[in-house]
Amino acid sequence: QVQLVESGGGSVQPGGSLRLSCAASGNIRSIYTMGWYRQSPGKQRELVAIITSGRTRTYADSVKGRFTISTDTAKNTVYLQMNSLKPEDTAVYYCNVVSNGRGYWGQGTQVTVSS
Repeated sequence: QVQLVESGGGSVQPGGSLRLSCAASGNIRSIYTMGWYRQSPGKQRELVAIITSGRTRTYADSVKGRFTISTDTAKNTVYLQMNSLKPEDTAVYYCNVVSNGRGYWGQGTQVTVSS
C-alpha cells in the first residue's frame, strides 16, 4: 500500500499564490507518475498537472503559465506551485500517484480563491 498526505490548501485572494505538497510513503518500489487533479461542486474531477518519472510535465490549458508541478524524488513528494490564482481555481485538489502498477489518491485539500 501507498499512503499520500497532502498539505498547503487554504483561502487566498485573486492574484495570490499557494503551494500544495503531497508526500508518498509506504510500499513504494517505483513511481511512474505524480500529479494533481481538482474537483469543484457539480463538476467532474479534472487533471491539473502531471509529471512522469522522466520529468515530462503536462498541464491543463487553464493553468498553463500560472501553475508549476515539481518533485523531490528523495522525499517521494510532489508539489504544485499555484500563482495568479483565479476564483475559478476554487476546488478540492487531489494528489495522484501511480506506483507499482496502481493509482493512489490523497484525501484532498481545499483551495478557495475569493475576494
